[in-house]
Amino acid sequence: MQFIDRSKISVRAGDGGNGKSSFRREKFVPKGGPDGGDGGKGGDVVLEVDANVNTLLNFRFNRKYTAENGDAGDRKKQYGRGAEDCVIKVPQGTLVKDATTGEILADLTELGQRAIVAKGGRGGRGNAKFKSSSRRAPTFAEFGEPGESRELLLELKLLADVGLVGYPSVGKSSLIAAVSSARPEIADYHFTTLVPVLGVVSLGYEKSFVMADIPGLIEGAADGIGLGHDFLRHIERTKLILHIVDAAAVDGRDPVDDFKKINVELKKYSEKLSKRPQILVANKIDLPQAKENLPALEKLAEEEGIKFFAISAAAHENLDALINFVGKRLEEIIPEVEPIAEVKIFDVDKEDDPVIIERNDAAEFIVRNKNLEKIVAMTNFDNDEGLRRFQFIWRMKNLDALLKTRGIKEGMTVHIGGLEFEWKE
Repeated sequence: MQFIDRSKISVRAGDGGNGKSSFRREKFVPKGGPDGGDGGKGGDVVLEVDANVNTLLNFRFNRKYTAENGDAGDRKKQYGRGAEDCVIKVPQGTLVKDATTGEILADLTELGQRAIVAKGGRGGRGNAKFKSSSRRAPTFAEFGEPGESRELLLELKLLADVGLVGYPSVGKSSLIAAVSSARPEIADYHFTTLVPVLGVVSLGYEKSFVMADIPGLIEGAADGIGLGHDFLRHIERTKLILHIVDAAAVDGRDPVDDFKKINVELKKYSEKLSKRPQILVANKIDLPQAKENLPALEKLAEEEGIKFFAISAAAHENLDALINFVGKRLEEIIPEVEPIAEVKIFDVDKEDDPVIIERNDAAEFIVRNKNLEKIVAMTNFDNDEGLRRFQFIWRMKNLDALLKTRGIKEGMTVHIGGLEFEWKE
């Protein structure tokens, strides 16, 4: 199975349905008045954690997700039907970011957890909603509000109990293959494992834990050298780290020095990660040259205050003792409660939304204000009453004075959302 741990997708929530402009026309009801109904709400785009989804592989083939639009309102004050949400299934442990800003939108760690990442537009109001004592027969209705659209970056952090770390070729793949049903590629060259491999280790009836073979780290990984950041990301959520070293020093490296260098990388990447419980595991003790390094490794473990095991994954030596200890140690560790990042949604009533006026390369004026841009999108400018309502909002926002302070002159062009017009006194 190919493991995909990062994908970029585009999502677009549904637009709200248009409001209806109509009047009661019944035989015995003279001057029936406005009876246009509101449009229905557009569908949200929702991410949901599903136990049947294990990777982000599907997002390599389907990158665009769009929710349905709401239905338009109708006569007799009938509301339009609201659209169904677009629900996207994601694996447990998915981190959701805005691809443009890098802002974390949601951290999906629990099965069934849902997050609205793009909110559908509200339905436009029908002309019945604009009736008042001073406006008895309004002819205008609103268009539906546009739904939010954004680019999302999905990152999958493995949710394993135990993470195996260490330099390439120290035997991590051999260990996970020996103690679980996982079958990673095993060979005598560096970076055999290029993607994390999960294995379930059984401790008997209804007792097991998940072990992750994290691809080999190297010096400088915390600075992004090699595939450092991609690898380190997967260790963050493990409860316990098995730090594997090559006791036989097959590649000519010093296993004690290897241990220290990898811990430096963990600390540089995350102070919290460097304090995660560790067990030092010396592998390849079936090789004759391993005996020379075992005393120094035992002393290292004593100095660090951590448990030490000498094993041979290839010869299945001392594996039961290691796995049984890991199982007991996991029961003692109190898992950290990770705060779930607040989910940002399309806020149609945002108050701290200042009016910003900019100039483009053509010296035209760009007015930026989310609420004003929504009003532009929802206004029917072909209707005289709708146009007058927008002009009233324009005056309430004091936009003429703001534009004058920026030096606007008669005949210059102003843009608001998708609207372009020529400014006049």
